[in-house]
Amino acid sequence: MSKRIVVDPITRIEGHLRIEAVLDENNVIKDAYSSGTMWRGLELILKGRDPRDAWAFTQRICGVCTTVHALTSVRCVEDAIGAQIPPNARIIRNLIDVTQHTQDHLVHFYHLHALDWVDVVSALSADPKETSRIAQSLSAWPKSSPGYFKELQTRLTKFVESGQLGIFSNAYWGHKAYKLPAEVNLIAVAHYLEALDFQKEIVKIHAVFGGKNPHPNYTIGGMTCAIDPNSDNAINIQQLNMVKKIIDDTATFIDQVYIPDLIAIAGYYKGWLHGEGLGNYLSYGNFPQTADPASGLWPSGAILGKDLATIHEIDLADMGQVQEEIARSWYTYSKGDQAALHPWEGETNPKYVGPDLPYEYLDTDHKYSWLKAPRWKGNPMEVGPLARVLLQYAKQEPMIVDTVNGVLGALDVGPEALFSTLGRTAARGIECKQTAGFMSKFYNQLIDNIKAGDYQVFNNDLWDPERWPKECKGFGYTEAPRGALAHWIHIKDKKILDYQIVVPSTWNASPRDGKGQPGAYEAALANTPMEDPEQPLEVLRTIHSFDPCLACASHIMDMNGNEITTVKIV
Repeated sequence: MSKRIVVDPITRIEGHLRIEAVLDENNVIKDAYSSGTMWRGLELILKGRDPRDAWAFTQRICGVCTTVHALTSVRCVEDAIGAQIPPNARIIRNLIDVTQHTQDHLVHFYHLHALDWVDVVSALSADPKETSRIAQSLSAWPKSSPGYFKELQTRLTKFVESGQLGIFSNAYWGHKAYKLPAEVNLIAVAHYLEALDFQKEIVKIHAVFGGKNPHPNYTIGGMTCAIDPNSDNAINIQQLNMVKKIIDDTATFIDQVYIPDLIAIAGYYKGWLHGEGLGNYLSYGNFPQTADPASGLWPSGAILGKDLATIHEIDLADMGQVQEEIARSWYTYSKGDQAALHPWEGETNPKYVGPDLPYEYLDTDHKYSWLKAPRWKGNPMEVGPLARVLLQYAKQEPMIVDTVNGVLGALDVGPEALFSTLGRTAARGIECKQTAGFMSKFYNQLIDNIKAGDYQVFNNDLWDPERWPKECKGFGYTEAPRGALAHWIHIKDKKILDYQIVVPSTWNASPRDGKGQPGAYEAALANTPMEDPEQPLEVLRTIHSFDPCLACASHIMDMNGNEITTVKIV
């Protein structure tokens, strides 16, 4: 007899995601359903506005994925009107973007995902001397003395004895699926707290070049920051030196803390190879090196059926490639709910037809999510670090090949381990090491230009809307930390006629489509055995490995501009 479990909400930091899993008589997941239970109004807000302001609104989609939406938006508008930006602006945008990736991956591993593998309460029984010995065997990180771990253990004990676990509350401590020794748990808790403190240093780079974090400043035609190494009123040599130190410190933290922790923890779970999912992967590419968007350090492409020998080309302007379906989503299309629409012809007409609130279970035989179902040529796709690493691995990018093979070798597992929840988690760490290297690369490019006397960061040739076409369309894209992100715009008479956004978590968290094909989350949960359905730790592990971001994924607009609902506060 099957039974259904519900995890709602499942995200640790952001957004409203509900997972319902159907278990067979052996407590193995045979079906899973992913539902975005929130909708918002960013696209409605943009309609009729000045396209030059779109980046400031879209950036507020999320307080976690902040800068990636601004970057994608300015690229979208610039593509529509034909604007070009100076090389320094491209480099600074790349530097801000890659800083976001690096910081986001650190936050994800330690603060959003590690507790699915690390038993915090177990750390109370660790031997600080043995903890120190293990830590020093893993890396040269200086915070590894017995006294350091003893002091941390004392602090942690006070948390537990007070009955106020704070950031460590509401978890499944003691669950049978936890495998780490107490000493490794204590190391992980120490680094959790260190990463919490360190991640705020990395984003100071955003403040230098974008004025602030979160939500750094952008502009159509370039960037708003002024550069003059000898001025007190612009980015000067002192600030540039500070950026260099942050970049160096970040690389050290990743090499001496993140990667050793990743390998050490994965070593105890290398047999936990559930969560494979779709086997289809999509990346748009990112970090352009010239004015050509296709010149990115990260390549674009699609992989189908785990076939790494065949890379399919991506074209975001092709009306038959990226499309959104709503057969199982709480929307309706004028062309019928079985239609698949490219974003340039997209509609977002909400129509809730689910069970009355509050409900025990979703009506998964019909519509059950506020998320649409994006598809690439009709295929559900996984996006994110695993997709990007697999694509580069298939294309034999040397750094990725060497790092992937090194991690696989350290764990004594084969390449097939990549197609799993652990592979997804490892890919994010591998990519984080790569993005830290990109931070140095872009910084050096900028310094070389400054030394050559090039301080230009803005091109105002097409700032004036009077010089734009009367009507135009464009798209912009990037690879956000969570995966492929693109915006599509339609401008008419200098105003936004329509604006559509397809974000990574819409790809990954999508419901089933008109053919009954599951989204990436749903497919990844299938065939996962559970130790204790009352404490669904295994569900958390796989879903958190994608790093879900539901504020980005849920958007709404009434095409007629009508009020859809009101909220009464009582």
